[in-house]
Amino acid sequence: MDRATVEPEVETIPGERARQWAKYHHEFAAPSTYVYEFVWDTSADAIGPFCIDVDGNVLLDFTSHVAAAPLGYNNPAIREKLREFDLVDPLKIAGQDFYVSNGGSPEDPDLPGPTQLMDRLVAMTDHYDMDRVFLSNSGAEAVENAIKICYAAGGHRAFTFDGGFHGRTLGALSLNRSKAVHRRGFPEIPGVVSVPFPSSRDAYERRWLTDGPGGNVVADSLHPERGVIDPDEVAFLILEPIQGEGGYRPAYPEFARDLEALRERYDLKIVADEIQSGLGRTGELWAVDHLDLTPDVITAGKGLRVGATISRSDVFPERTGRISSTWGAGDVIAAMQGVLTIDAIHEENLLANVRERGEQLRSRLEEHDLEAIVDIRGRGLMLAVEFDTKARREAVLEAAFERGLLTLGCGYKTLRLLPPLDVTEREIDLGVDLLLESIEAVTT
Repeated sequence: MDRATVEPEVETIPGERARQWAKYHHEFAAPSTYVYEFVWDTSADAIGPFCIDVDGNVLLDFTSHVAAAPLGYNNPAIREKLREFDLVDPLKIAGQDFYVSNGGSPEDPDLPGPTQLMDRLVAMTDHYDMDRVFLSNSGAEAVENAIKICYAAGGHRAFTFDGGFHGRTLGALSLNRSKAVHRRGFPEIPGVVSVPFPSSRDAYERRWLTDGPGGNVVADSLHPERGVIDPDEVAFLILEPIQGEGGYRPAYPEFARDLEALRERYDLKIVADEIQSGLGRTGELWAVDHLDLTPDVITAGKGLRVGATISRSDVFPERTGRISSTWGAGDVIAAMQGVLTIDAIHEENLLANVRERGEQLRSRLEEHDLEAIVDIRGRGLMLAVEFDTKARREAVLEAAFERGLLTLGCGYKTLRLLPPLDVTEREIDLGVDLLLESIEAVTT
């Protein structure tokens, strides 16, 4: 497959083999979220955003596996290193009980592993004075451990935001406010207060600012004389700098400045959930880097291949055993992939590419001024198209799939676009052309 010339090519989708795979899969799989019957053929060619399904259809993937494959398919920066690795068993070790070396020295290993991944993450968060990392299996576990270390530091209450999504384990689930189906009927951590998340000036002025003693909804609650919550009881405030499941809504800058003022006044711990938005997706290493807000904890996952809770020495508990994980710091291959991904972002100057291609994607969509589109928003290559109705969004998603473009929904009536970080100008044009064609097909 030649990345410079390949284009989407669809005969029938889903085809007969894809339907067979999906039917057999669901004989065993518990009910969960499956968008459509796309079955990637891992034995077929794939490169960048292009892959082939089990029926031979060539597809353009603008989901990057929900940001879990930030470099797309078979990126040479990762594949060439993996070829050097003489695979052993086990490839997962008890990561908080033992250590792993892939040869060489810690500072210059033959192949990187969990130790080097933590080294990279500390370097990426040095501007926030973060110096410690706890690795786990997934983004949800990263959030769980962020919760734990903040509670360990003191307080039993927390603030979360309307529209937020932080994972599906019970602790993280207690913080979700994106869809009721995620939480309905499950027990929750007590003391979690939900407040508005303004992503525009209008929402900031209407829903966040108040004429109360503090001037905004959180400051009113914490006001020393007229508030209803003792600031000393607040363990943390958690937010996504750009909400994911909530509809790709970026935090309004002035709102972030208000949070920074609250952090400084009351010594609040801010947890930035960067599981979908981090690792260069927005054109900066972290989406919070776009804001005047200092996080005390950053959670990462997805494209990192493992979960990571990153913070300062004074935030993490001093006693060993307070946090632990069987596989988190011992997944040899996943940690290596995480290191190689970070290195590729730096070495290939992908942050600049994200900014350039993101602007190209946004501009091409905006220039058509389609009535069916209510809003185009996001940063870098974390962009969303909001439609006038949910039915329209669903129809566009399906029409795009039929034409060989993979996309995903989020929020209520929004379509998200997540090309790989090294996407090319040609590939953006291909994707936009297919999306516009799909929109036209369902609106005429």
